[in-house]
Amino acid sequence: MLKRLLLLLGLGLALLGPATPLLAKEAPSAAANPEVEKRMMVLAAELRCLVCQNQTIADSHASLAEDLRQQVREMIQQGKTDDEIRDFMTQRYGDFVLYKPPFKAQTALLWIGPALLMALAVGTLIVVLRRRQRLSDDAFDPETDPNLEADERERAPDAHR
Repeated sequence: MLKRLLLLLGLGLALLGPATPLLAKEAPSAAANPEVEKRMMVLAAELRCLVCQNQTIADSHASLAEDLRQQVREMIQQGKTDDEIRDFMTQRYGDFVLYKPPFKAQTALLWIGPALLMALAVGTLIVVLRRRQRLSDDAFDPETDPNLEADERERAPDAHR
């Protein structure tokens, strides 16, 4: 009896399996108004996810990013401008929330820092190369270790042979 029941259940699943894609429906739109959704995605691409590393709230799947997208959507429906929404987010979370923070005293290092590091690296390279250029050729010869035995010293590489 149990075998017959399992056989019928397996046969039913085998017959219904290929029909399941027919039951699938298209996902409903996130917003009733496609223009609101488009504007929300443009703004979301300018705002950094506070949980994720280097992702916008448009790209992030974190629950905070979803909440922020919903908040932006609601503010758009309330009739707020893009600048008002950005200002609200900046007041609440600081300049860090903006993917392109404004140039001011608190963010100057973000804008100038990479150029300073590059200049420091190039300057260090120039100083090292000039110092090496002033060294004599003997400075680049391998030194012989005084702790080596006599036969080991003879086998050691010598540039003057």
